[in-house]
Amino acid sequence: MTDLAQAGTAPLSDDGRPGRAARAALRRAAPALLAYAGTRLLGLVVLAVWGAFADKSPHQLLSARWDSLWYTRIAEEGYGYTIHLPDGAVHSNLAFFPLLPGLERVISAIAPLDAADAGLLVSWVTSLFAAWGIFAIGDLLYGRRVGLILAVLWGVLPVGIVQSMAYSESLFTALAAWGVYAALTRRWLWAGLFAALAGLTRPVGAAVVAAVWVAAAAELLPGGRRHQAWRTVPPVSRHHPQQRRFAPPPSLRLLAGVVLAPLGWLGYVVWVAVRTGSVTGYFDVQNGWGNGFDGGLAFAGFIGGLLIEPPFVGGLGLLLGVGALIWLAIRCVRQRQPWPLLAYGGAVLVLALAAKGYFGSKPRLLIPAFPLLLPIAVALARLRPARTALVLGSAGLASAVYGAFWLHGSGPP
Repeated sequence: MTDLAQAGTAPLSDDGRPGRAARAALRRAAPALLAYAGTRLLGLVVLAVWGAFADKSPHQLLSARWDSLWYTRIAEEGYGYTIHLPDGAVHSNLAFFPLLPGLERVISAIAPLDAADAGLLVSWVTSLFAAWGIFAIGDLLYGRRVGLILAVLWGVLPVGIVQSMAYSESLFTALAAWGVYAALTRRWLWAGLFAALAGLTRPVGAAVVAAVWVAAAAELLPGGRRHQAWRTVPPVSRHHPQQRRFAPPPSLRLLAGVVLAPLGWLGYVVWVAVRTGSVTGYFDVQNGWGNGFDGGLAFAGFIGGLLIEPPFVGGLGLLLGVGALIWLAIRCVRQRQPWPLLAYGGAVLVLALAAKGYFGSKPRLLIPAFPLLLPIAVALARLRPARTALVLGSAGLASAVYGAFWLHGSGPP
């Protein structure tokens, strides 16, 4: 990888010039960010046109339905709101992690925006940072072209419209991508900080902690650094080229990052335990929503039920989808992705597929699993640019149409 590539993918600079490094990284990522923004703009345009014919407000669909209403209520009133449903289910807003509603509250207090619109602003801005972080990882490992394609692939996911909603997926993916990137490049304090913030955003923040800990373990274990190809990528200093091949030995920064990483997730779970007066308080709250981890038994039963009843299409589609995800995960391993990236992507995949709850939300829960797109990005990078553009453009249009259809129907719960 060239010096330009090394400098361009290092906005979290350790060479004393973070501003200069960030500007260089932004210039390098600009084509990817523009292409990604184009996918999101197309999704919004199609949603607006669909909404005009369906007589529904795109603004309301994006900012004032489903989980976005819960986040807005937390931002405006704080925690403590609970709904008791006729079937005995208990829905408490303690199930929602605090970073997004906290940002909504702060932004609405200092800007002429209500909490819902503040949530949209957070989502739109952080989706760009997420695309930047995803590009940076792809660029770091396989070069600029793969990084660009990877960022666009993330934008054209079938349920990519969620990236433009007042949901926490964009915020979380931004923190996760930069946390994994920091772990790959040994910015231990940054890695720990991003992991902690991700843990304050969604329950799957534990996946970012796993990535940081796996990277730290590879650094500390005998021979770990020697067998990790990605360790040779990031420079330590432009003024000392001989330092580019090996990083300094483990330090207090590594230990500090390891300790810092789980504090966000753990801190919120402990706070809920104190508030509810139960050690298992947070897990009890999730159980009230019908959520929890059962190893995938409920999901398998759901698919099986669809397979034994006509017209069988739904069950077959889900079965093929799960098979494709497992195949991509295997390809990631065969691709020899760095251990931290495998740990993160694998954890997101397992937590999404092996959890019980509303099964219609699983595509949304998989949005942060961007490492699974790397094999596709590498394959597309081998095609001629025109063919790659045709594939991505077609996927972007299909994603925009499906996103509008989805939000006007069942949508993300």
